[in-house]
Amino acid sequence: MTTPITTAAASAGAMVDEAEHGHVDHVAGTRSGRTGRPRVEAIYYWFLVPTVVLFTLAITVPAVLGIFYSFTNFIGFGEWEFIGLTNYVAVFSDPAILSSYLFTFGFAIVTVVLVNLIAFLLAVGLTSRVRLKAGLRAVFVIPMVISGIVIAYVFNFLFSNSLPAFGSAVGIPWLSESLLANPDLAWLAIVIVATWQSIPATLLIYIAGLLSIPGEVYEAADIDGAKPLRRLWSVTLPLVAGYVVINVILGFKNYLNVYDVIVGLTNGGPGTATRSIAMTIFTGFTGGDYAYQMANATIFFIIAVLISILQLRLTRGKAAIA
Repeated sequence: MTTPITTAAASAGAMVDEAEHGHVDHVAGTRSGRTGRPRVEAIYYWFLVPTVVLFTLAITVPAVLGIFYSFTNFIGFGEWEFIGLTNYVAVFSDPAILSSYLFTFGFAIVTVVLVNLIAFLLAVGLTSRVRLKAGLRAVFVIPMVISGIVIAYVFNFLFSNSLPAFGSAVGIPWLSESLLANPDLAWLAIVIVATWQSIPATLLIYIAGLLSIPGEVYEAADIDGAKPLRRLWSVTLPLVAGYVVINVILGFKNYLNVYDVIVGLTNGGPGTATRSIAMTIFTGFTGGDYAYQMANATIFFIIAVLISILQLRLTRGKAAIA
C-alpha cells in the first residue's frame, strides 16, 4: 500500500541517488584517467611556482646559509673555517646578549598586556551607544598609518624637551630629566611609544569581534538581570576569547622583533640598557661578528618557534572565532 510518506521517501531517495551519481560523474570528469586523482589546473602552478621560488631565494636560502655560517668564524667576508659550537657556547655566557633577551621578553610581556587591556576597553566603548563613534574610531586609528621611526623621533623630542620642562614647572624631580637618559626608566618610554603605536590594529580586531556578537545574547543577559560588569565578564569576554588569543600571539611576536622604535628613541642606550635582541643581532652584523650573531639569531629563532608551539597548544580549542 502506497502512502504519502512512502511516496515522499521514494522521491527523496531518487533525488539523493541522482545527486550522488551526478556528483560522482562531475568529480570523475575532473579526475585523471590514469591515476584517478583530481586534476590541477595549470593556472595554479603559474601562481604557486613564482611565489615558492621568491620565498626560497629571499628567505629559505639566506636562513640556511646563516645557520651554516653560525658554525664558523666568518666575519661577513674573506676566508673562514669551522669552529663547531664555539659561537653557541659563547652566546650563553655573554652578559650583553643575556641582558638583551631579558629586556626584550620583559618589554614584550608588559607591552602586550597594556595594549590588549587598553584596546579592549576602547573597543567596548566605541561599540556602545556613544555619539560620534565613527569619528572617534578614525581618530584612534591614526597612529597605525604613521611610520614607526617617525613616531619614535617625535616622542624622542617630547621625552627629551617637553616632558622635562613640564616636570620642572610642576616640581616633579624624576620627571624633570629625560626618561631616555635614565637607565632605569628608559624602557618605560619605549613601552609607552610601542603601546601608543600598537593600539589601533588591536582595537580594530576587538571591534570586529564585539560586533560579531549577536544582540540576542545581551538581551538574554538583561532578562536574567546581569549588570554591565557581570555581562562584560561572563558574556562578552568568553565570546571574544578567540580575538584575544589572536591579538596576544600577533602582538607578542611583533614585540619580540622590536627595533625601529628603539632606534628612534634610545638607540639601545643609555649604554645597552634598552638594546633588544634584534638590535644586538643587527649591530653584530655591521660590526664584524657575523657568525657569532648568526648563532644568536638561530637561538632566537628556535625560541620563537617553541613559544609559538606552546601558545598554540595552550590555546587549542579556544582560538576558534564564532
